[in-house]
Amino acid sequence: MRVFVTGASGWIGSALVPELIGAGHQVIGLARSDKSAAALTAAGAEALRGTLDDLDVLREGAAASDGVIHLAFKHDMAFSGGFQAAADADRRAVETFGEALAGSDRPFVLASGLVGLLPGRVATEEDGRGPAPDSTPAGPRTRYGTALLTLSLASRGVRSSVLRLPPTVYGDGDYAFMAALVGVAREKGVSGYVGDGSNRWPGTHRLDAANLFRLGLEKAPAGSVLHAVTDEGVPIREVAEVIGRHLDLPVVSIAPEDAGEHFGWLGAFIGADAPASSALTRELVGWQPTQPGLLDDLDKGHYFRAPSA
Repeated sequence: MRVFVTGASGWIGSALVPELIGAGHQVIGLARSDKSAAALTAAGAEALRGTLDDLDVLREGAAASDGVIHLAFKHDMAFSGGFQAAADADRRAVETFGEALAGSDRPFVLASGLVGLLPGRVATEEDGRGPAPDSTPAGPRTRYGTALLTLSLASRGVRSSVLRLPPTVYGDGDYAFMAALVGVAREKGVSGYVGDGSNRWPGTHRLDAANLFRLGLEKAPAGSVLHAVTDEGVPIREVAEVIGRHLDLPVVSIAPEDAGEHFGWLGAFIGADAPASSALTRELVGWQPTQPGLLDDLDKGHYFRAPSA
């Protein structure tokens, strides 16, 4: 299969490209820079230069493919105060892919998220599939409507699926949530958690996530939802304890009202209770995670290497 991948040189994409090639697929990766294009070429993929704003390029990539995996999102814009603009760009990209793939029965897999889906309860693949709320809340759920749009493409002859990612997709080289938590602990001199720290985060290793994206491309029925969840819910206090042990720092509770000041942009997420199951996903596409769980991966020590000068 010839597969067009956005975000192909990113954290998950750089694991997905070899996963796809190793399974016998050809990969066209969207590259927004010469550096990304060179990395894709070195990995054995073709590079198509452009960004999420280049809708004609996205249309070209989809038209020349047997399937599309959409990983890219303007995270730098989203985390610097422009979340709505980033979400709008993402929706335009999905609309473009929907138009290009309509009536073809080709697969389209969208990367989405789990945070905010069903706070305080274990979310399953059946949750979050109903009509969009009249007023979509701010934050991660702004993308709710885009995921529903993707699922609706099944009625237009697209084998569409939504793959929900947990808040932490971890592993050696991670620069997102877990790396940020470690950075905050170093800066503040304490390893913190919010309240009693019993709130749970699901997680999965980037290699297991990449494997699921491939399986979704190959096997997911039209209109299906997949959960990339290895750990159903790890209490954040246990995460803080591992970080504190490795950095030899005290582990302390941060009051919810102080979370923003202490954790910075992480403050909007760190207190969320977002457990999730992947039982239906495993049954549907035969996904079997093989990498370490979150706490075991943290204990490997790669998050705690001394920062480079």
